[in-house]
Amino acid sequence: MALITELILARHGEAHCNVVGGPRTCTGLTGVGRDQVACLATRLSAEHTLNRPIDALYSAPRRRVAETGQILAERLTLRAHSDSGLDGPEHGDADGRAWLDVKTAFAGPPSARPDRPYAQGAETWNRYLDRATAYLGELLDRHTGQRVLLACHSETIAAAHALLLGLPPQDRGRVGFVTDHASITRWQQHRNRFGRTQWMLAVHNDTAHLS
Repeated sequence: MALITELILARHGEAHCNVVGGPRTCTGLTGVGRDQVACLATRLSAEHTLNRPIDALYSAPRRRVAETGQILAERLTLRAHSDSGLDGPEHGDADGRAWLDVKTAFAGPPSARPDRPYAQGAETWNRYLDRATAYLGELLDRHTGQRVLLACHSETIAAAHALLLGLPPQDRGRVGFVTDHASITRWQQHRNRFGRTQWMLAVHNDTAHLS
């Protein structure tokens, strides 16, 4: 099968993720997180140089993801396009609170009740996924035939899966995806010899570069 388009999703490195890190309170990467992203950048740089090059790099605007994108950009000698379409969920009053407390009050993560806000002013899980999948669909249309790298949140990776697996809203809260810091997830669009085009999940949560 011939590879047409590849979407590479790289989660940001370790941050202070015991606390909800919204736009007001994100403190960026930890030292460990920077080391993780350096290893990620080394791996992607080898691919970029030796194999089919990466055509475009996008980054979410929150500090921990922007710092991840900048480290990747410097190593790959690409411009990191900061795009609000990649922003994570709006946390409302949960911003800056301990995730354990937020999830305890809500009786689970945001996806547990995907049509209810998990804090005052927060997006529901399904509203976030509607926003994120619409953005990702437009991005993929814009970069057909290219390799695109996203420095992103774990929620963006869940949104990519929801989009390309075709998950209906009523099923989005029933499945989850383990996504570690500085991991790689790859979706590849292929065309077979009969002209059929298909998106295929090549790898999820690959952290081999961190070992």
